[in-house]
Amino acid sequence: MPFSRISLLAGHSPAYLGALTNALDRALVGSFQVPPHDRFVAVHQHAPGELVFDRHYRGGPRSDQYVLFHITTGKPRSAATKAAFFRRLVDELEHAPGIPAQDVMVVIAESGWEDWSFGGGLSAADDRGAAP
Repeated sequence: MPFSRISLLAGHSPAYLGALTNALDRALVGSFQVPPHDRFVAVHQHAPGELVFDRHYRGGPRSDQYVLFHITTGKPRSAATKAAFFRRLVDELEHAPGIPAQDVMVVIAESGWEDWSFGGGLSAADDRGAAP
């Protein structure tokens, strides 16, 4: 059950944001072994000057379509699984909503179940809130 934050420049329609989050969901389900409908995403649209990124660092050129995915996971994935996810995500995003691969940046942060609470004040690591 990852939690994802998506940062991009402001001005996108709800349909665009839906295509963006649907592409992420397909990539997570298809490559990251995330169950369908297990979606927790926060989208942050930034005004000019609030999202600063190097347009050429390790890739590019990046355009104003640049999008950053910061994905926090509750269980580790192998390097091969992460690599497959990165490829699947850019493929999905190129298809819809039409984001070029060089405009996609992904950061994966791993944390333990003791770092999560899904509600009720219970740790996911507790017997009462044990991870699936």
